[in-house]
Amino acid sequence: MSEVYNHKIVEKKWQKVWDDEKAFKVENDYSKPKYYALVEFPYPSGQGLHVGHPRPYTALDIVARKRRMQGYNVLYPMGWDAFGLPTENYAIKNKIHPKVVTKNNVQRFKEQLHALGYSFDWDREINTTDPNYYHWTQWIFLKLFKAGLAYKSEMPINWCTSCKVGLANEEVVNGVCERCGSEVVRKVKSQWMLKITEYADKLIEGLDSVDYVEKVKVSQKNWIGKSEGAEVDFIVKGKEEKLRIYTTRPDTLFGVTYMVVSPEHPMIEKYKEDIKNWNAVVEYKEMAAKKSDFERAELAKEKTGVVLDGLTAINPVNGKEIPIWISDYVLMTYGTGAIMAVPAHDERDWEFAKKFGLPIIEVVAGGDVQNEAFTNVATGTIVNSDFLNGLEVADAKKKIIEFLSEKGIGEKKVNFKLRDWVFSRQRYWGEPIPIIACDKCGYVPLEESELPLELPEVDSYMPTDNGESPIAAMTDWVNTTCPCCGGPAKRETDTMPQWAGSSWYFLRYTDPDNNEALASKEALNYWLPVDWYNGGMEHTTLHLLYSRFWHKFLYDNKIVPTSEPYQKRTSHGMILGENGEKMSKSRGNVVNPDDIITEYGADTLRTYEMFIGAFELSASWSEDGVKGCRRFLDRVWKLQDMITDDLEYSSDLETKMHQTIKKVSADFESLKYNTAIASMMALINEFYKKNQVTKGEFKTFITLLNPVAPHITEELWSILGFEGKIYQATWPEFDEEKTVENTIEIAVQINGKTKGTIAINREEAKEDVIAKAKEEIADKLTGTIVKEIYVPGRIVNIVQK
Repeated sequence: MSEVYNHKIVEKKWQKVWDDEKAFKVENDYSKPKYYALVEFPYPSGQGLHVGHPRPYTALDIVARKRRMQGYNVLYPMGWDAFGLPTENYAIKNKIHPKVVTKNNVQRFKEQLHALGYSFDWDREINTTDPNYYHWTQWIFLKLFKAGLAYKSEMPINWCTSCKVGLANEEVVNGVCERCGSEVVRKVKSQWMLKITEYADKLIEGLDSVDYVEKVKVSQKNWIGKSEGAEVDFIVKGKEEKLRIYTTRPDTLFGVTYMVVSPEHPMIEKYKEDIKNWNAVVEYKEMAAKKSDFERAELAKEKTGVVLDGLTAINPVNGKEIPIWISDYVLMTYGTGAIMAVPAHDERDWEFAKKFGLPIIEVVAGGDVQNEAFTNVATGTIVNSDFLNGLEVADAKKKIIEFLSEKGIGEKKVNFKLRDWVFSRQRYWGEPIPIIACDKCGYVPLEESELPLELPEVDSYMPTDNGESPIAAMTDWVNTTCPCCGGPAKRETDTMPQWAGSSWYFLRYTDPDNNEALASKEALNYWLPVDWYNGGMEHTTLHLLYSRFWHKFLYDNKIVPTSEPYQKRTSHGMILGENGEKMSKSRGNVVNPDDIITEYGADTLRTYEMFIGAFELSASWSEDGVKGCRRFLDRVWKLQDMITDDLEYSSDLETKMHQTIKKVSADFESLKYNTAIASMMALINEFYKKNQVTKGEFKTFITLLNPVAPHITEELWSILGFEGKIYQATWPEFDEEKTVENTIEIAVQINGKTKGTIAINREEAKEDVIAKAKEEIADKLTGTIVKEIYVPGRIVNIVQK
């Protein structure tokens, strides 16, 4: 009898073997078929790994291990997305340099990943805070700048009053900083911007050529938000000012009963002397400044606003005078910062109009506005609209755009919801922007030979009170000379956002030690595109858009060989606490993977996270489920006590073996890891029923299981004396003909009613099948047989009277 499986000894043993042999080191062997599997590299936080991390890492590790066994040259790398505000905040609070914090966190993460037995090629490890890495992040920025795609502009930012830094929209929750809980206000600052809008059409068109799950494509398209409509000028009565708006429904212009402008719209300050309720307007502007764009754009929130008493607009199609309001649901960063309101046919406008008692005019037949219902109809007949009356919506759009163009008050326009990318952060722990500001020459790019422009070494990196980056106070670093004129100049003190390093990291993995380029042409040509990229659904908009944008820009500049970076993109569901809620310290439901590895083993954790449920859906943690997976692996271990020397499959399990190979192979490729494991559990049950397993069956079984549970299978492979290591083995193949059961069970009926069943060979002759059937139900055949019917492979029906 074999000893009890000791995961602590076995797992450390094989992790050392893999390290010593550099088992998963990949060479740029261009003669072999390649496969590039990628998971999103993590931000190395001080908390270390949580049990959500292993789910995607294990899933792609399974694919990578399987592909190696199928003869592919597999690149499966790992690195660290290590710049960012959380590290800087931690460093400030604990008076530890961000570089030291990052180093410690990376070491902790790496130890945890190593303990899980992942087949990463650690020789290709990258870190976004390494100057040898951000050298090329800065180099890409300079390319964007020289192409006119990087520029500076006055932009409102979310300013944390405590952290003293600008925050991204997603870092603001309910008007406060996600990190410290302090009030967030809006400040206008000069910011570096990247013109991602120039690539809006290409980003949409590229989705047709890639294998992304549909919800990822939809999220990309919705974020870009392409629409066709018209820009229209509304004159402010008695002023030279024209409020230009964009609308996808110019056919509804006759239904406009008021206008709304953003609280930040420059017209408000320009005409403040004309606004009779100025104090109320200022109070509202201050309230709106405390909200993020995400909160302001939320459809479900209650509508608020203040009328600009003293200013009105003229509807350009009918000359009617209409009020102008300010409301925080209109953003200065989207469109023109002003909208026309058609409350009869827009839910948001209707709610606003009902709250403030504004007129509602139906202009598309079908909206029952009298019963307080609106209709946002895209089809229908135009009414109450002068020369458009009686036209269908599509025809009315064409006619009104012609009218606007002829009158010089509007034009056809394609618009995007996508805004240019705010690329500045007023903080220390980020990539320095390689730009020099000269009073004479303007913004001048640093010479490429000067890269990397490294962060200055400082004792203090506390934020400034005026909203500038902490680097601004480091005058020895800031003051420099202009590369163009040689005169006095200053370095840019804003740093890049965390998104920068993650927008191209997959390229560096292909050639991480290259000092002459971000990667060699040969390596890029060989490895791109990424064959399978997996990450969280929360990154399928911004990160995916940003990295696709950078890649397409590099493709246009002949730096990379493919127009899309990732051929396949999937996303995994979150692992929740046992109570079905998101894991968090405050809820007390966080599970530490270290504890699971210590008690049950890394293979158990890997198996459980793949067995927990459908990969793309969220699933609740279950301690009982973990124990069940450990029992499964214990049963696998004990199989060695019932092995026969036969190297072939036994005749009664041959079909089951081929069926299992087929299913596991297919399920690993289609995110159905849970059903793949279930099929292996079913196969092991068959072994236990027989109380024996041939050496050939066992070899195939542990090879199938190896990508999920690599440590226990390596040990069993070694114990049985199979050649080499299991990671070097060949993936099992199945014979399609042998996946079909030869012996089947069919029903036996008398006069159409089932009376029993018989087992037959699928190819068995009709006469033999009927004979078996009659024998099975002999005691029930009490009448005269008038007909014997056999439907091959399904039923025998004996008709008697």
